[in-house]
Amino acid sequence: MTPPGDFRVADRLASATELKVQEYARLYSPSAKQHFAIWPPIAATGARGPLRYSIFRTETVGRSAAAIPPFLLRFVRFAGNPKTERKAKSMTPPPSLERAGPASRVYFSERLRLHYADWGNPEAPPLILIHGSRDHCRNWDWVAEGLRRDWHILAPDLRGHGDSAWSPGGHYAMAGYLYDLSQLIHQQELPPVRIIAHSLGGMIALRYAGLYPEKVERLIVIEGLGYSPKSLARQAELTIAQRMRRWIEEQRALSARLPRRYGSIEEALARMQEANRRLSPEQARHLTVHGVNQNEDGTYSWKFDNYVRSQLPYEMTESETLELWGAIFCPLLLVYGKESWASNPQQDGRLRHFRNAQLLTMEGAGHWVHHDRLDAFLEAARRFLNNLQK
Repeated sequence: MTPPGDFRVADRLASATELKVQEYARLYSPSAKQHFAIWPPIAATGARGPLRYSIFRTETVGRSAAAIPPFLLRFVRFAGNPKTERKAKSMTPPPSLERAGPASRVYFSERLRLHYADWGNPEAPPLILIHGSRDHCRNWDWVAEGLRRDWHILAPDLRGHGDSAWSPGGHYAMAGYLYDLSQLIHQQELPPVRIIAHSLGGMIALRYAGLYPEKVERLIVIEGLGYSPKSLARQAELTIAQRMRRWIEEQRALSARLPRRYGSIEEALARMQEANRRLSPEQARHLTVHGVNQNEDGTYSWKFDNYVRSQLPYEMTESETLELWGAIFCPLLLVYGKESWASNPQQDGRLRHFRNAQLLTMEGAGHWVHHDRLDAFLEAARRFLNNLQK
């Protein structure tokens, strides 16, 4: 909506600090030859009055404020004037206040109501962030904050995770995850996408890129190749009867396993920190708050379905998986933490199955590289996504 007078919305402007990215709308007055940063970007008073803009910072490029239309003058706060600067500080969001988070969206796949976080900027190229098992889409928030100005970020909650529906039968097969991702891209009519995926999300993304190589432009996978060759060899020694019996017993055990209830957020937070001691207190709390639901009795439980723990008795064979890996022709960046338990694909031989892959191993990082080395990961991701040389 265009404001009255000769002011127009020119673009969006980020604050000087990259750590606290705070987005403002920017107004430009041709007559005043000034840019005005405002917060919130546009706030309408509706039927009770005209648009109002809380302008608290200016970038002067020309004449004085005399040319500013009177209707807007009362909202202008000029730096350097002690009186107006005090007012400006009262209007400025606190440094600790996070910018607006993503919008929650819903789509449907196999009759399941699935959730994804949309970080805005729809005119930018699409970037999909896919989380791992027993995780949720808000685990990407720090990555999304660092990339959202250049990309239209969509972060889905996998079925059985986060705010997405649970599978009614408790079955979580790779085929279902692949269909969900395919439906998200199809329903949103996305052009060829870039994807960043972690763990289980990486397994899904790699298979999708092999199925639809024309729909993926670049792919970053964080420790997402799945079971190591040694683990696959051990599983291959089991007969189908042994695998089926194991699965039946697992399902029966899970049917008796009720979601654990925590008396408070603090109790759930303690469990999060126990499970991943690399997390900072801020990270652990954020992941916990977005990872639990409050029960009717006031307790808290994790959002994921316990049945996602179950290992299906049959899935894609190793040869079928390798066939899909070989069909990927987009550039691929495999990221591993040097202190992770995951098997390194260069050392175990899996790297050779990809046409156009490079490996990045990060010091001081475990399985959640994007949490343990956020800044280094973001730097590498930007360079790779934008096809920049190191």
